[in-house]
Amino acid sequence: MKQFLAVVLVGTALGVAAANAQSLPGGFVYLRDVDPTIMQDIRYATSNNFVGQPLAGYQAGECVVKREVGLRLKSVQQELAKQKLSLKMFDCYRPARASADMVRWSRNGKETPAERRYNPKLRKADLFRLGYIAAYSGHSTGSALDLTLVDLTADNSAKFDPAKVYADCTAPVESRAPEGSIDMGTGYDCSDVKANTASSLITPEQRKWRTALVAAMRKQGFVNYFREWWHFSLPGAGGEAYDFPILPRRP
Repeated sequence: MKQFLAVVLVGTALGVAAANAQSLPGGFVYLRDVDPTIMQDIRYATSNNFVGQPLAGYQAGECVVKREVGLRLKSVQQELAKQKLSLKMFDCYRPARASADMVRWSRNGKETPAERRYNPKLRKADLFRLGYIAAYSGHSTGSALDLTLVDLTADNSAKFDPAKVYADCTAPVESRAPEGSIDMGTGYDCSDVKANTASSLITPEQRKWRTALVAAMRKQGFVNYFREWWHFSLPGAGGEAYDFPILPRRP
């Protein structure tokens, strides 16, 4: 928890200046202002995540990134568009207070069925120790991203239904919660060895798509985190951690 003392606390100032919601510190930008064609499903701004509720600081479902990161994502997207594919962002910049929310969640002593969808074989108290969640996240520096691929020629209309009971994140794609994206072998934020990028527990087709995603991101300098097929970072783009809230973007 000591790492949180080093976080740059600019959230209060931005909260007071909510009318100036489009102003961002530290070279951050809204990804929609860089490339509006990149799809977004910012899960921590919703209840459709492993905590089961919006996390602190997510006042809007917007992807916020460092400008350099945004420009490189735009280049990735331009290449994918030639193949009728698109990126879909699950998480971008993450306020440090949201990571603190995750820490509190891990220690609340509860294990609900909805939570178990994301960590079917592990106790949530072990997720930090095993490297699936970080108390101090590169997301808060603006250099880390969670994303996937979407086939633009496929039917991506299925939506998450909070009233429905879904199978866990390692189940076949037909049984687990829909994400409107290519089947990568597990759902997003799945804390399981099957989510490891090079897992041997997935099909050749799923492995093909993971390889394609890693290759597309690597061309622009992004590095994948081996435990999570969806997690990428851009070396050198980070720096200090921030805690400003994600506010609605002005049109």
